[in-house]
Amino acid sequence: MTQLPHGFRQIRMELAREKGHPDGARNSGYSFVAPLDSAGRIDAAEWAKHRDSCRVVKFRPDEADEVGHLVRRPGGSWAFRYDISGADDDEAGYRFGDERFEVGEYVSVHEDGEMHTFRVVSVV
Repeated sequence: MTQLPHGFRQIRMELAREKGHPDGARNSGYSFVAPLDSAGRIDAAEWAKHRDSCRVVKFRPDEADEVGHLVRRPGGSWAFRYDISGADDDEAGYRFGDERFEVGEYVSVHEDGEMHTFRVVSVV
């Protein structure tokens, strides 16, 4: 396994409270590896150097985990991509470039035509 620079973190986000999930859902979310700067934001320069290491796992109850990559799209937005050939739509992070990935923060992801909010529950 490749040694990553100090700023790389394993981030876990779980579904926050929403219609149909009044208490949120610990078994629905994402776990991903990304370089964070001192403010807790994704460091694009470090990502570019180690993009193959920036992996994501999407987990849902009663479904197989999906494994993909954190990608930077044209214009600088961030997304999760599971189909590297590009045929499937990305799951876009809403303003991921501005978000601080710290425990307790809320982050939105556009998936399957809907926006869902997730809470950052760990950053290690």
